[in-house]
Parts: sequence; structure tokens; C-alpha cells
Amino acid sequence: MKIDIQPREDHQVMLVVEVEPQLLEDAKVRAARHISKHTKIPGFRPGKAPFAVVQRAVGEEAILEEAVEILVKDVYPKALDESGIEPYGPGSLENIKSTAPPVFEFIVPLKAQVELGNFKSIRLPYEIRDIPDEEVEQVLNGLREQQAVIEPVEKKAQDGDLLYAHLSARNNQPESGESRTIIEQRDVSIIIKAEDEDASNEWPFPGFSRRLLGLSSGDEISFEYQFPADVKTKSFQGVKALFHVGIDGVNSRTLPEVNDEFAQSVGDFPTLESLRSQIRNNLEAQNLEIYHETYDEEVLEEIVDISTIKYPPQMLEYEIDHLIQHLHERLELQRLDMDLYLKSRQMDMDGLREELKTVADARIKKSLVLFDLANQLKVQINPDDLQAETERTLGDFSRIMPQKQFRKMFASQEERSDLVGNIMMDMLIERTKEQLRDLARGIEPEASEQKSLDDSQEFSAEVESKSVSELVNEADKENG
Repeated sequence: MKIDIQPREDHQVMLVVEVEPQLLEDAKVRAARHISKHTKIPGFRPGKAPFAVVQRAVGEEAILEEAVEILVKDVYPKALDESGIEPYGPGSLENIKSTAPPVFEFIVPLKAQVELGNFKSIRLPYEIRDIPDEEVEQVLNGLREQQAVIEPVEKKAQDGDLLYAHLSARNNQPESGESRTIIEQRDVSIIIKAEDEDASNEWPFPGFSRRLLGLSSGDEISFEYQFPADVKTKSFQGVKALFHVGIDGVNSRTLPEVNDEFAQSVGDFPTLESLRSQIRNNLEAQNLEIYHETYDEEVLEEIVDISTIKYPPQMLEYEIDHLIQHLHERLELQRLDMDLYLKSRQMDMDGLREELKTVADARIKKSLVLFDLANQLKVQINPDDLQAETERTLGDFSRIMPQKQFRKMFASQEERSDLVGNIMMDMLIERTKEQLRDLARGIEPEASEQKSLDDSQEFSAEVESKSVSELVNEADKENG
């Protein structure tokens, strides 16, 4: 076998493989035998017709086509083995250059390669903001809102009142020939914000509730509003909308006083200050998590920028497929379908795939860099931590899912293996990000004695061998 390796710019290679002519002749004999088993040839039992008879019955071209297919299945894995190439996935027969002698051209996608830059030199400022008292009070006021006493009233709507309404809005730009519904909702709850209240997050636009001030049950109102071009909801961006609102009811709201008694009604808080303290702790934990997500992303982007990353086009197509599947699932949750989504975006599937290329490319590069970093930093997972996280996850599932569904979900060894594998992967990624975060802050990681990853994999096998009922019991023990 003669092999010529021709590198390509897209991280694939072309293998030009020449084999002995006799191999093709042998494959033609096998092909004729296979054809005779599946083709009725008068005077012969299936698979018993001589080569010459089969050749006359189906023609030389049919035998050659079948022979090439047989030969390729034999030749390709041997060519990979002899060339020492590590493929990303299945290769493809690009061309039959010759049959005398047999010469085949294969396109082989290569395993992704990452050449990390000097990631240990990256430094980014690490500054976590303090939680202001105003944010604590906002949460406290939100708890008051939840315990407000709601009573229907026969009066004009005032600041703080709760209105029940139905509303619609249409794109009102006749000069462009457009007129379509962008909002259609019934049984909408609207609290009229005071003039000095922050209405920046009010839906559908800031200041909307003030438009309804002074209206009574049964009243209707219409007005226009021009959405800015940078509004978050894409379907609203730059739209001049005609709103119509009908008031179905006006209700007064009486909020509880903020005191120790109120704190005790919220939960296990003896005093108002203990409630405030818990709110602050929760906000600080949430703020830290959000900050770390942003910080880690910035660090990873810096590393990607200074690294050389190569991967084959098949990997990009696979990631685009994954993104489209994720989009499809999100649309289903909103009771929409892909065709309607594409029509609303005025594009076809090819256009969507092209649009997603940038996102898919970024995701691939970050993932490849992360896993290479995990190897470079020798990140390991303690099997005790893996066991605790697995039992915690199973406990969460057992609480939110019916027992029958839970048992069915983890009935097979493959499903249990997938669960543990996913947990291990998530933990590996998180530990890697933690180490990168410390490095970017100028903190050298401390040497620690950890059990080997092999021990974690042994635990994975142990979990796979257990019955679902044992896993449920362990989850119950872990969660009390």
C-alpha cells in the first residue's frame, strides 16, 4: 500500500492511497458473490452463480461499484493506521483516481489541535462591588409586595394600585406598509408606579403604568409609543406601536409594616435585622456568582486570543446543529416552530446556519482551550466530591420528578453513566475556571494532595453498577 498525505488548509488531509491490483480483483469476486445472493439469477441458487454469469447478468460496472465499496472498507482503516493520523471523525471517499492500479483519495478530518499562549502571564483586575443598602431595601419591598392585601375598589386608579387589564399593540408604520400585532395579552396585572419610582424595567416600556393613571374599571385607552432601536426585545426594536388597553378592574394594595413581626412572617427570622442580614448575604452570593461568570469569560477570551486553535469544518457543522437543536427546543417551550421563526427573521435555514457560524466558532474554541488547560494545569476531581455532587444531583431530581419517571430516567447503565460523566465534566470545567481565575488575579495555586482522576472513574463505574433504588436511597440520605 502506497500512501501520500496531502495537508489541506481546513485542518483536514487528503490521503492518496494506492493498493495492489490483485486486491481489487479479489474484491470483485467478493462483490459478485454478494450480488448473486441478492439478485435472482435463473438456474442458480442465491450466492452460487459463477463470476462470469453474474457479470453478464448485472454488468461489469455494477460489480466494480460494489467491489470498490468493499475495498474501501478494507483499505481506509489500514491507511489511517499506517499513516498514524488521528482523525476527528469519519473520513470520506473523495475520488477514485484510478482503477488500474486502484488509487483512492480520502478526505480525513483531523483531531483538533490547541497551542496555548502564555496564559499564566494574563492579569485582569478583580473588583467585586459592594451591595448598597438600596438593593437590600428593594428586595425587602418585594417581600412586602408579596404580602400585600389586595381589595377591589370602585375608583380611579392611583399610585400603587393594582390593575387587571387586557392590552394589544400593533406595529403602526403605514408608510412602510407594515401593520402587524406585536403584543396581544389578556388578564395582565399592572401596578401603577409612583412618579419617583424606578420604572426602567417596566414592561412593555418604562412609564407604561403612568399612562393608565386615573382610569376606572371598564375604561379603555389608546396611545402611540416609539420603541428605541436598542430595546432588548428584538421584535420591538425601532417600532412605532399603537397600544390599546382596556381596564378590567382596579384594586387597592395595603402593604404590611416593616418590623420584626413582618420578618417573622417571611421565614425563620426573629428580627427585621436578621432578615436584612440574610437578604444581604444572598445578594452578595448572587453578585459573586455573576461576577465570576463574567470574569471567567473575560479570562478565557484573553487566552483564546493568544492561542492557536485548529479544528476541521465537521466540528463547526456539528456545533451549529447543536445550536439549532437548542433553539428548536426553546421555540417549542414558547409554542412556536422553526418555520415561523425563520419567517419572522426573513431568512431560510442556510441563512440561519451562516448567522450561527460566529457563535459556534467561539464556543468550539473556548471548549477546546478549556479542556487543554485542564490537562496543562493537571486539574483533578476528588472522588469524594464527585460522589457528594452526584448524590446531590440525584436528590434534586428525586424531589422534582415523580418516582416512576425518576426510576425510568436512570433505569439503564448507559443513562447512569451519562449522568456521572456529565457531572464529572461540569466539575472539571468549574475547577479549571477557578484555577484560571486565581492565576489572572496573580494568586499561585496551592499544592494539594488529591486523589487521582482514575479513582473518580472507578466511582463512576461503581455508580453505573448500582440499582436506581440504591441511588434514590443515597440521595434521600444526603438530603435528609
